[in-house]
Amino acid sequence: MASTVSDGSRGSDRYRAAQRGLTRLLVRDVRGLRRLILPSRLRTSVPDWIGAVQAVVDQYARTSAALGAEFYDVQRAAAGAPGPFTVPVQDPPPAGQSEASLRWAAKDLWERDPEEATEAQQQPIETRLEQAEKKAEAVAQKLVADAGRNTIREAVRQDRQATAWARAASLGSCHFCKMLAIRGAVYKQDTADFRAHDGCHCGVVPVFRGQRFELSDKAKEWERLYQEYAAPYSGDQLARFRRALAEHGHLPAVH
Repeated sequence: MASTVSDGSRGSDRYRAAQRGLTRLLVRDVRGLRRLILPSRLRTSVPDWIGAVQAVVDQYARTSAALGAEFYDVQRAAAGAPGPFTVPVQDPPPAGQSEASLRWAAKDLWERDPEEATEAQQQPIETRLEQAEKKAEAVAQKLVADAGRNTIREAVRQDRQATAWARAASLGSCHFCKMLAIRGAVYKQDTADFRAHDGCHCGVVPVFRGQRFELSDKAKEWERLYQEYAAPYSGDQLARFRRALAEHGHLPAVH
């Protein structure tokens, strides 16, 4: 008889909680680096800040990848998968990717001609600094979380005993993440990417030979809402799903 694995299992919940705890520490450290940005010396201080944040991202990305590898090993053992397998722990994100993301986060700091400046770029420097910090925190979170997610996905791709992976979304996730999560274990070994946004806390659940994936109770309710309120309306499913989730109390109050 096939064993059952779920996005709501104790192991999946523990892994998500560990990654969220890592995010809290990451945000604390990134926030502490804001002092490196000197409004009077943006041209020289912003690159210094970017370099410092990159170093923090690399440090936490290694921990995130290690957590992903540990979770995969535990799940593989619980599935009774035979034979040895070494999880390919992923490296921190490429320097160019981190730098480009952080430059995007800081793009509104620079002075602009009033006729060309966007509304965000016309705000006082303190407001612009605050917004740049928030964007940098979200960017850093995704870069770090991706290291763990990619470690699990790459393990599924290389492991002959793995068959697929499923997306595990949290109660506070957005409608986009919930829509992808209710698809279940449809992401096969050669699935190319994990679609995540800045601030996304979704996880990856590996599925092994002899296992059957089952949606958690919360995901089953999201699926019910999708089938009832969104599925019949081609081209408008995502918007209708968002409204249905909000009306039934399955979205954060502010999103």
